[in-house]
Amino acid sequence: MTAVTHHPRLAWDGAMAFVRASAHPDLYGWLAERLTDVLGPAGGEALAETRVRLARSPRPDAPQVESGCWRARLEDALDAAPELSGPLGTLIRDTRLRLREVEPGGPWRAR
Repeated sequence: MTAVTHHPRLAWDGAMAFVRASAHPDLYGWLAERLTDVLGPAGGEALAETRVRLARSPRPDAPQVESGCWRARLEDALDAAPELSGPLGTLIRDTRLRLREVEPGGPWRAR
């Protein structure tokens, strides 16, 4: 049996996890390296930009805005290269697991 990956859901799950993880010093460097491995240099650079925007933005909805940008970025990457769904899904799962370690009371659940 072949598993079917719902790319919009994968992109949304990744966006939420990556934006949240970008704020954690313990996770940021690890995630930037992994995103570079999966998405190329643009992936790590985008995470760095997200981190800076979140730190400097006076907007209370800055995390939601960044999540929307990441959702679109990840959907575009999956549309261009559907074979990224496996590595991206693994990275999302690993990121969520690490978020559970740094935010034990947070909303992150492993899937």
